[in-house]
Amino acid sequence: MEKASLVVLVSGSGSNLQAIIDAIKNQQLDAEIKAVISNREDAGGLQRAASAGIKTFFIDHSQYPSREAFDRAMMQIIDPLKPDLVILAGFMRILSSAFIEHYQHRLLNIHPSLLPKYKGLNTHQQAIDNHDPVHGASVHYVTDELDSGPLVIQAEVPVMTDDTAQSLAARVLHEEHKIYPLAIKLHCEGRLAFDGNRLLLDKQPLQKALQWQHGKLIQ
Repeated sequence: MEKASLVVLVSGSGSNLQAIIDAIKNQQLDAEIKAVISNREDAGGLQRAASAGIKTFFIDHSQYPSREAFDRAMMQIIDPLKPDLVILAGFMRILSSAFIEHYQHRLLNIHPSLLPKYKGLNTHQQAIDNHDPVHGASVHYVTDELDSGPLVIQAEVPVMTDDTAQSLAARVLHEEHKIYPLAIKLHCEGRLAFDGNRLLLDKQPLQKALQWQHGKLIQ
C-alpha cells in the first residue's frame, strides 16, 4: 500500500512539523512529507525539514499583490505533489477562499485553544484572564470561517493559578505534539471521511471531537 503523502505549511519554529517527522520516523504514522513550504525564509521549520531530507520551499508573501496570488503560487508547488493532506503547522497566514475550497476536506490545522473558544491569537492569555480551569488544543479541518471547521481531536490542559501565557503555552504545545500526528493518522487510514460537509469517523457521524486523555483517545 502506498504511503499517504503530506505537504506541510509553516511560518515559525516548526515544532509540530517535528512531531510529525518523528511520528513517521518511529513508524507511528505511515506517511511521507513531500514538501515543507514557508512564507518566512528564517522559519525554523525549514531547517527541521532540510535536516530530515525533506524538500523545502520559501515563498515570500510580500512579493505578491494579493492573498489570492500568493496562495496560487503555493498551489503551483502543492498540486504536482498530489498530497492526501495539506497540513498547517503554525502557518501564520489567513488563506484565501479559493485555496481552502481547492483543498476542501484535506486541509488540517491545529489551534491552541478548546475551540470554539478563543479563535485567533493570544489564546493562552485569554484563558488566564478569564480564569478558565482548563485550556487546550484542537485539531480541525479548515473552512472559510477562521478556526471554525469540523473538530477532530481536542486535548485539555489544566490552567494553574501561577500560570503565565508562556508556561501555559508550553504545556499546551506538549499536547499538540501528541494529537496532531494522531489526527493525520486517522485521515490517512481513511477512518475520517466526509458526507457532504458532515465529518464521519469509521462511517459514523463524529458528533463532537475525540478527546485525548491520559495517553489515549476517548470518543
